Amino acid sequence: MQEILKLQKMIVPELVDLLEKRYSILRAIYYNQPIGRRILANMLSLGERVVRTEINFLKSQGLIEINTPGMTVTKDGEEILENLKDFIHEIKGLSDVEEFIRKSLGTKKVIVVPGDMDTDHTIIKELGKAAANYAKSIIKSDNIIAITGGSTVKEVIDNFPKINNTHNIMVVPARGGMGKKVETQANTLAARLAERLNGSYKMLHVPENLSEEILETLIQEREIKDVIDTIHRADILIYGIGRADKMALKRGLSQEQFDRLKSLGAVGEAFGFYFNKEAKIVSVNQTLGININDVNKISTHIAVAGGKDKVEAILATELNKENGVLITDEGAAEKIVEIIKKSV
Repeated sequence: MQEILKLQKMIVPELVDLLEKRYSILRAIYYNQPIGRRILANMLSLGERVVRTEINFLKSQGLIEINTPGMTVTKDGEEILENLKDFIHEIKGLSDVEEFIRKSLGTKKVIVVPGDMDTDHTIIKELGKAAANYAKSIIKSDNIIAITGGSTVKEVIDNFPKINNTHNIMVVPARGGMGKKVETQANTLAARLAERLNGSYKMLHVPENLSEEILETLIQEREIKDVIDTIHRADILIYGIGRADKMALKRGLSQEQFDRLKSLGAVGEAFGFYFNKEAKIVSVNQTLGININDVNKISTHIAVAGGKDKVEAILATELNKENGVLITDEGAAEKIVEIIKKSV
């Protein structure tokens, strides 16, 4: 099949481009339905005339419907999207990209989702779906799953299918809470994932940025100690990756702390740890939850992050992670490959 795809790209490249464009349009409609033509054009950075032409084609094929509220994808359109996913992945040569990044970083697995989050934000939903499908394939009965919060991890949970063939699954937040949005906090996401897995969950009601004295006191509480002990025994860790500067702002660090992180060369953040370009931990955000010793013992780390602005953070947090599984988008993957090749 790879040979056929290579021939198609050489002889009729315009056909491949057209296929990718129609796939992107159909996918964007699916994730934002009902949606109007003008909003769709702006979202995909395409001219309205181009979008109008493609919409007319998709409608003539019975893949979308156009009603007063906007465009929606039909059942046939949904099937086409699902069936095209692997084909688009292969036609873009993403399997080779995945293997190159996996070998270069020294991780267990890399999954690259077609598309660029910088130009199409619906790709974050594809990242969530890819991560959910991978996690589903490895979760076993009696597993303990630790998850962080954040909008990207929320997409993973949103796309998790109901699972009924496992038992005694426990889901826990990896660390204390962060942020003002309840719907993206680790406690909330842990409860939602447990429901999808027909399992149980424990919550960790501890804010971040507490003093060491307060943390030492809290850890003596029986209920909190029980949750911490469970986190320490996690089999799977699901987390997002952030830029160090942006995560410092989200966590409400003082200017002094912010400047210190910068002086330490922090570029990436994951589960409360700040990493420099050499993938070394240079700072830890004080809270209860997972620590670096726990992380090293966990058999599978599933990191989900996309967008070119996170590439430096991805490289910093994922280098030499033998148990790591990285799920990212095509735009970020291309930049990762570029950086790796320049450094050789």
